[in-house]
Amino acid sequence: MSIAITGTRSTGHHEITWYTDLFARYLGPFASEDAHFHIGGAKGIDSLSLLWLAGHARSTITIVVPGTVDQQPDEAQEAISRCKDRIAEVVELRASELRTPAYYARNRYMVDRSEMVIGFPLDGSDSTSGTWQTIEHAATSRKPRLIVPV
Repeated sequence: MSIAITGTRSTGHHEITWYTDLFARYLGPFASEDAHFHIGGAKGIDSLSLLWLAGHARSTITIVVPGTVDQQPDEAQEAISRCKDRIAEVVELRASELRTPAYYARNRYMVDRSEMVIGFPLDGSDSTSGTWQTIEHAATSRKPRLIVPV
C-alpha cells in the first residue's frame, strides 16, 4: 500500500516521546515491508515521521520536496541526511518559487501517487493549512484518510 503523510510544521508543543508513541499507534499498523510512504520533506511532522519510519519500519520511503532538498529548513535537511540509507527516492519538483502553489503541487503529487493519506494537522488549525489542503485533495480523489490532530 502506498501512503502519503502530511502534517503540521508546528510540533514543539509536545515532547519527542509523544510523537514516537503517536507514530507507533497510527503509522505502525501500516508500516509493513511492502508499504510505500510519501513524505513531504519539511520540518515538523514530515521530519519526525521520516525519522520514526526509518528507525522502526522496513517500508519504502520517498521524500518529495517542492524545490530542492537544499532549500528545505535545516531540521528537514538533517532528517533526510540521517535517513539517507533508508530513503528509496528523493523527488525534487524544482518549483521556481517556494510559495503556496509549489507546496500545493507537492501535496497533490504525493496524494496522486498514494492509495491513502494519513494527516496530522495542528489541533484547532483552520482548513486553509497545507495539511488540510492535502487531506481535501485525497477526499476529492476518493481516497481514504486517517486524520490524527496533534
